[in-house]
Amino acid sequence: MYYVICIATVRGLRVPKQVDHHQRRESIAHALWRVVDQRGWARATMREVAAEAGVSLGQLQHYFSSRAEMLAFAMEFASEQTTRRVSRSLTSLDQPPHPRDVLRVVLTEMLPLRPDSRATSRMNAAYVLEAMHDSSLRQQVGRGLREGRAMVEILIREAIGQGHIRRGCDPVIETDLVLALTGLGPLLDLDVIEARAALAAIDQHLDRLFEPES
Repeated sequence: MYYVICIATVRGLRVPKQVDHHQRRESIAHALWRVVDQRGWARATMREVAAEAGVSLGQLQHYFSSRAEMLAFAMEFASEQTTRRVSRSLTSLDQPPHPRDVLRVVLTEMLPLRPDSRATSRMNAAYVLEAMHDSSLRQQVGRGLREGRAMVEILIREAIGQGHIRRGCDPVIETDLVLALTGLGPLLDLDVIEARAALAAIDQHLDRLFEPES
């Protein structure tokens, strides 16, 4: 490679810029987020996303052959970003963190309370809607949701075993009730409720769940 660069320099030729393909895909994913966040999934055509990303339609299609494929990658990337936000928030807690605090961090990071989480929330809504009509996406979405739910159930079962939650509680039902709080997302996005109301609902539910034995 060094030899090729030297020859090109001597001849006065331009050396082609090396493209970081993963970085390009992430850039396109961010562009898709912006289009969905600002204009909605219906406007997120391949051409619109290419323009937002500053690439040609042909370049975009080199990385993604369809909207569904582009959306799937964008959601995988969004999931990684959410995981990083959760991890950063958990490091600020007492170690090891109390399971109530862990659940609160997870729930609040999944709600559209900040620009980055708002974009992720809207992308997730588009993702689920698209999955209802795309069998391959449906499997991927279902697998991701089941894995996420299983992690929450494990946390709740451990909290019951450690005495943080009353032993008479059904871990399956309590898991579903905790996850139901993520349904506050659309209410926040559509200005039905304010952020403080959503946080109050989360805190009150967690207070009841982790109420000590009487």
